[in-house]
Amino acid sequence: MLTRLAPSPTGALHLGNARTFLITWLLARQSQGRILLRIEDLDGPRIKSGADQQAIEDLRWLGLDWDEGPTYQSPRAAVYRQAVEHLLASGQAYPCICSRRDVNQAASAPHGQDAGPIYPGTCRGKFASIAEAERVAGHPPAVRFQVPDITVKWMDEFHGPQQCEVARELGDFVILKADGVAAYQLAVVLDDTASGVTHVIRGDDLLNSTPRQILLHRALQLSDKIPRYCHIPLVIGSDGRRLAKRHGDTRLAYYREQGVAPGRLLALLAKWSGIPVGDSVDAQQLIKHFDLQKVPKHPITFFPADDAWLRTKI
Repeated sequence: MLTRLAPSPTGALHLGNARTFLITWLLARQSQGRILLRIEDLDGPRIKSGADQQAIEDLRWLGLDWDEGPTYQSPRAAVYRQAVEHLLASGQAYPCICSRRDVNQAASAPHGQDAGPIYPGTCRGKFASIAEAERVAGHPPAVRFQVPDITVKWMDEFHGPQQCEVARELGDFVILKADGVAAYQLAVVLDDTASGVTHVIRGDDLLNSTPRQILLHRALQLSDKIPRYCHIPLVIGSDGRRLAKRHGDTRLAYYREQGVAPGRLLALLAKWSGIPVGDSVDAQQLIKHFDLQKVPKHPITFFPADDAWLRTKI
């Protein structure tokens, strides 16, 4: 087993990130598996200076270690571009000059599983090359993967059997942005394959990324490298929405600054993960008690009382 912790330096790690990383770490350590630390630093405009080092410090503070890395995505631009060129040459991708506004305004654009508009295929078969698309638009195009009209089926380690009618539910998706940076879906497929990742554990807000990534594995002749996927319910606020600034400061760095001990915070994360513990615990102590089958099947709600409990001295 080889899995990865993959923080993005677009912001600080919060309690929801930490719970997912703890579950990832526990699954790997239970199986005598290996863990890769990968910094997913492709979202250039949103990257915050020093956020990568902050994430590393936060993970170490919690007692979560890794066996390889940190590696970064940004130096692998040439690898991503080569894959895009292969998909273009094989007719499995095409240049797209549509703006986000164009897609949103398309009369025939329903919304997909992730609440984003489904691309209506406006640029499918429209341009013979990226150069032609750029001449027409006056700016570099994005590149979209051409989704086949099939049903993708897979087994999720947490949610069980899954299937998705990809053309109807998701539509063609971007694999290379107009600024020349690889999109998330393509980058993680190539990075997981290159690193030998066998298990991907992440929040279930990314459940519908799985059929996209399976399609990319197949299109790039990497079907034998498809990892096993495990999607964990998110941590949400008391209003039922995903954890964010509106719920107060839930950054690990904030609790460190408030003098909260890592064992106290780990105890809360452990309870959220189905492990009965006391008021403080060490990460190593949790390994023998963790059971994926006991992780709650519903989203975990972070209440103000949880914040108060964390900051209560013991």
